[in-house]
Amino acid sequence: MFESRNEHTFGNAPQSVTGLIATLLEPGVAVLVFVAIKLGAGDHIDRPDAALLMLTATLTFPGINRFRDRFSNAAVDITRSWLGTLLILALFGYATRSLSLFDLHHLLAWAGLTPLTQLLLVRLGHRVLQHHARLPQNRRGAIIIGAGHQGLRVAERIAAAASQGIDVLGFFDDRGDLRVPADAQERILGPLRAAAPFINANGVSHVFITLPLSSQPRILELMEDLQTTTASIYFVPDVFGVTIIQGRLLDMNGVPVVGICETPFTGINRLVKRISDIVLASLILLLISPLLLAVAIGVKLSSPGPVIFRQRRNGLGGEEIVVYKFRSMRVMENGARVTQATRGDPRITPFGAFIRKTSLDELPQFINVLQGRMSIVGPRPHAVAHNEQYRALIKAYMVRHKVKPGITGWAQVNGLRGETDTIDKMQARVEYDLAYLRNWSLTLDLQIILRTIRSVISDRSAY
Repeated sequence: MFESRNEHTFGNAPQSVTGLIATLLEPGVAVLVFVAIKLGAGDHIDRPDAALLMLTATLTFPGINRFRDRFSNAAVDITRSWLGTLLILALFGYATRSLSLFDLHHLLAWAGLTPLTQLLLVRLGHRVLQHHARLPQNRRGAIIIGAGHQGLRVAERIAAAASQGIDVLGFFDDRGDLRVPADAQERILGPLRAAAPFINANGVSHVFITLPLSSQPRILELMEDLQTTTASIYFVPDVFGVTIIQGRLLDMNGVPVVGICETPFTGINRLVKRISDIVLASLILLLISPLLLAVAIGVKLSSPGPVIFRQRRNGLGGEEIVVYKFRSMRVMENGARVTQATRGDPRITPFGAFIRKTSLDELPQFINVLQGRMSIVGPRPHAVAHNEQYRALIKAYMVRHKVKPGITGWAQVNGLRGETDTIDKMQARVEYDLAYLRNWSLTLDLQIILRTIRSVISDRSAY
């Protein structure tokens, strides 16, 4: 399907959830208001009505995202758009001599209530977005690399879009005060080399690079540092007069932003991923509940200690999470140093060897999926101690934490299951994890699940 090499590819940004709602809002409201008027009057939907609704839906689809516009501008746009739609429908009705097929009172009520309903829903959407953005847990910190005019422009546009929930903490720049605009001088947090430590220390989630293209060597060096963080990285070039081909170009209130290092699970993709996780995990837990009970009894009888082993691991954004496993060892290492299991490891109980070989020890992690800590498919989570070890040794290691860790992953179905006793093996696993991030689709997730079932039956690398 695809190789695990470091391909420099770009894709279209996934549609946001509000964008999807906006796409369906205009045609949906027009259709539902008409149906409500007809049913409220005790009438039924006949063929002329159905034809009118199909034509209206065609004319109004897709709807325009007005949730982030000022309400006054949204009101004007909705009124103008609806009047244009009514004019086209009236011309069609006159040309086909079909206006007499409809009740005039119903048409007038529909013409008036449809834009009012849209306005009410857009107003409600504004309130919901504003409330969501004001919540402290939804505020995200951002820094801007480059305190020039482009950096100031980005900061101004972010500040103008308060509903996006992003706070600019400041700028990083190597230039002296005399070469930096006065408006940015007091907000400089340090030189470029200080950006990555600041991100890790302050939980920064967004980085906007506004350095000129002539600074390519500095940008490449900077990227090496930034990939030791879990921040989403965006390059903001001056693209006027430049044609972007197959780039992931985002429009942030008029400022073009090219995503360089972004999670695939934003917007509608995030919703699809979460729904699929909940549905599949619920069905699987229901089906394997007798098996869970049998394994729990086997663990309890095999050796003294708890049935469930709770291990600290790093999840989405590098945050520490607790992952559940059936206990397979006589010890429960969970500290600053964790020794990976090896073939013939004396710490593993006989029953533990069986459940590790068959991956039955991982089954409690479906509970982690329902909790939202993990996903069914994603990069396998490593112990916190291993993360701290490898993040300094392997380039872009922490980028794998831009998605939730998974029970199984692209690396595991490609033979990288089990012990990673060398740097090369861990490097290969990370490359496959990054390939998964670049090529994610729901179809790929389903393929990985099916291949996991097959590999569990035939694989001999886990112990």
